Amino acid sequence: MAVLRVKFTKGQRDKLAQMLWLLNWVSVMTGIILFSLGLFVKVEFSKKEELMADRDFQPVLNLLIAVGLIACIINLLGGKICYDCVDTNKFLRWKLLILPYIICSFFFTGCMLVGALMCYSMQEELQESLAEGLRDVMRYYKDTDSPGRCFLKHTMDLLQIQFQCCGNRDHRDWFHIQWISNRYLDMSKREVVDRLHSNVEGKYLLDSVPFSCCNTNSPRPCIQYQITNNSAHFNYDYLTEDLNLWKRGCHQALVEYYTKLMHSTGSTGLLIWLFELSILTGVRYLQTAMENVLRQGDPESESDGWLLENSLKTRIVYHLQKCAFITSEAGEE
Repeated sequence: MAVLRVKFTKGQRDKLAQMLWLLNWVSVMTGIILFSLGLFVKVEFSKKEELMADRDFQPVLNLLIAVGLIACIINLLGGKICYDCVDTNKFLRWKLLILPYIICSFFFTGCMLVGALMCYSMQEELQESLAEGLRDVMRYYKDTDSPGRCFLKHTMDLLQIQFQCCGNRDHRDWFHIQWISNRYLDMSKREVVDRLHSNVEGKYLLDSVPFSCCNTNSPRPCIQYQITNNSAHFNYDYLTEDLNLWKRGCHQALVEYYTKLMHSTGSTGLLIWLFELSILTGVRYLQTAMENVLRQGDPESESDGWLLENSLKTRIVYHLQKCAFITSEAGEE
């Protein structure tokens, strides 16, 4: 017994074909949107790749780009097929290709669903990658003379200014890192030498932060040195001063930004997947209805369309019986 059988008149078949032709063109546009969105996210990840540890997010983004591009091609072909289905004679050109087209499109929509769902599963890996990456970039912040690291200071400063953040978790992360190069330390000063010797690892640590941590909304000049020393500044209280530095850590800022970006992309992918699935369902109904018209031999007659010619249970029983028959035949030989 056919699953979800629907009866179509000649007029209804023509309207279905015309509607599917239009929807396929709309789907070409959604494919372009998905392709563009995947490309945009890929570029955004590439901009901050030095802030991420060795984790490759490119496969997911490449999948979205490929799916968007393939969607354009598949739906262009689908539009042509549906357009020709208005005429029974033209349908004969596609009769042997429609079922393989539907099967391939079904697997393609499965890839689209996987890509959309993977956008939601990246958050934990993204958090770990950014935490490690930011820690490394901050550690190498001072190495402006080292090949391969000289650009990291600029990268970190630009990040803190653009995202209005400071440090990895917060501004106090800078207190535990020597972010000033020894090249700019005056070793003739006893205070500098004593501070270097007081640290087990020989690091020059201060309760200070780079200039890029300064909050531009602060009504007073930025205090970036001796931050915890209230007596070093007039009318200043470290515990209650909220506007002096950016309070949010860059890890939180980046995770929020990329999570929002990936969730938006995933949601768009899911909506496009549902849209593609509905078109594929319509194409299946159109295919079966047109094939039944050919069997009847009257282009003007009514015809039945369905999703599956037999129920899943019937198909399973049929294949089990077929396997049992083949096994028994092999045993007799």
